[in-house]
Amino acid sequence: MARPPIIHRMDDAAQLVKFYDEAYTSQSPAQAALYARWRALGAIGKAGHVLALCARANLRAGGHPINTLEIGCGDGALLCELHTRGFGGRLAGVEITQAAVDIARERAQIDSVELYDGSRLPAADGAYELGILSHVLEHVPDPAALLAEAARVCGAVVMEVPLEANLSTRRTSKREHATEVGHLQRLDRAGAREIVARAGLRVAGELEDPLGRSVHVFFASTPLARARGTTKWMLRSTLHRLAPGLARHLFTVHYACLCLPPGA
Repeated sequence: MARPPIIHRMDDAAQLVKFYDEAYTSQSPAQAALYARWRALGAIGKAGHVLALCARANLRAGGHPINTLEIGCGDGALLCELHTRGFGGRLAGVEITQAAVDIARERAQIDSVELYDGSRLPAADGAYELGILSHVLEHVPDPAALLAEAARVCGAVVMEVPLEANLSTRRTSKREHATEVGHLQRLDRAGAREIVARAGLRVAGELEDPLGRSVHVFFASTPLARARGTTKWMLRSTLHRLAPGLARHLFTVHYACLCLPPGA
């Protein structure tokens, strides 16, 4: 099978580090606060996906706490949300940019946050029971290699990506936005599953999310904009419930899956 299309390339790890370091350091205080709230909101849905997939696979049988590593943890919002929900176990993260590491290290809910080079994780084989790659793989040139590296140190891996190979994202404004936020891959569900297979893993459970109303109205600044966001949420959630395949063809939904070794 052909590999998923790359939207644009960043030639090396240094470019990726520079791109994301600037994302955390070049904002005004007001912008930084706004996007911190945006990441915290996104973490609510992402944590729900992690919990749902772990429950389906019975990874926390009897409420047993599991040690978790989030690769590309950003400012630590997802790990904090998991802690708030009583996920238990040791919560650790790694990031490629020092600016994000510094922010995440200030969060008492996270046990450790380390800087890494974007390719080789600073952990021994099987050091963690669960790995998380949430909205990371669409940002890297070789997502299968990073997923395989996550599986080296984690017994199971939850990955989540936006499915952006659809009609909506063909618009110029959407393509420009994807570039602005550093998306290198434009995936559909088959492409996401192919990444899992190329990493030598299998999909043990999966789910999709057309996103809730709070996400669609977050940046709305007027009553009319909020009404439009609410209408967009109602239409998308209804269509995804009734005809998920058509929904994926028309607009972006988020896809998450639990990845396990073939024999597990």
